[in-house]
Amino acid sequence: MTATLKEFLEACESLGILRFIVTSDMAVLETRGTIQKLFYAELPKGQYANMHQDAFEFHLNMDQVKQIKFETGEAKRGNFTTYAIRFLNEKAEPGLSLFLQWGKPGEYEPGQVEAWQALRDQYGETWKP
Repeated sequence: MTATLKEFLEACESLGILRFIVTSDMAVLETRGTIQKLFYAELPKGQYANMHQDAFEFHLNMDQVKQIKFETGEAKRGNFTTYAIRFLNEKAEPGLSLFLQWGKPGEYEPGQVEAWQALRDQYGETWKP
């Protein structure tokens, strides 16, 4: 596939409300939002995808993303399927995870799961930008 990470991120706008999970060795940060109005900046540390929303700002070092992985799982609370996109670094560790966000447990917005499946079908279970 010859698509770029920028094109992939912009395609993620179709996913609706997401849970953004950012992980490090010290902490985990979770917030809810949508991907929209991305803008890009070339900085000494790499090329960044950026987004500002009311509740949070998002800055992704695109040069650090070595692989994208689509995963389904079982919810920790409740009996329903979860849908995630993992952004993996050079050690194949997730630095960012995007989960489809449900309203009531297991109740996704109309078309949300189909949009996730369409992206997975287009890019494959794993994709290297």
